[in-house]
Amino acid sequence: MQKIFPCLWFGDQAEQAAELYVSVFEGARTLEVSRYGPGAPLPEGTALVVTIEIDGSVVRLLNGGTDVPFSEATSLVVQAASQDEVDRLWDALTADGGAPGRCGWLKDRFGYSWQIVPERLGEIMQQPDPAAAARVMAALMAMDKISLPDLEAAARG
Repeated sequence: MQKIFPCLWFGDQAEQAAELYVSVFEGARTLEVSRYGPGAPLPEGTALVVTIEIDGSVVRLLNGGTDVPFSEATSLVVQAASQDEVDRLWDALTADGGAPGRCGWLKDRFGYSWQIVPERLGEIMQQPDPAAAARVMAALMAMDKISLPDLEAAARG
């Protein structure tokens, strides 16, 4: 197991979120589920911690009660290999009550923030021509879901 990994605090939907995430990411899997026992703050049998693995990275989901809300200040970044992967992940994570955000950010139906970005984003943004770089940045700032073809077109002018 990796030494440092994120822990996402849910009110009481960690298990449902884990099921979504494992279904969305190819090869993802649930590693462990621990459950609340009698006399706990949530009903007995409710998942306490669900540990999943996504593309070799461990993510822990905790049902800790509703006192701690999610914030856009923390998100999981996914580098997509292609525009098809950007589209697939975006659609899956915004489905059933998720919401788009600017510049590749989105919230899933549980309210957690993700960034879905093409692997080539950095390369396209680092244009040697300042005018091309400005066009790419302007195009990116106007997008919700990132469109690699549109950024490439902006780079070309």
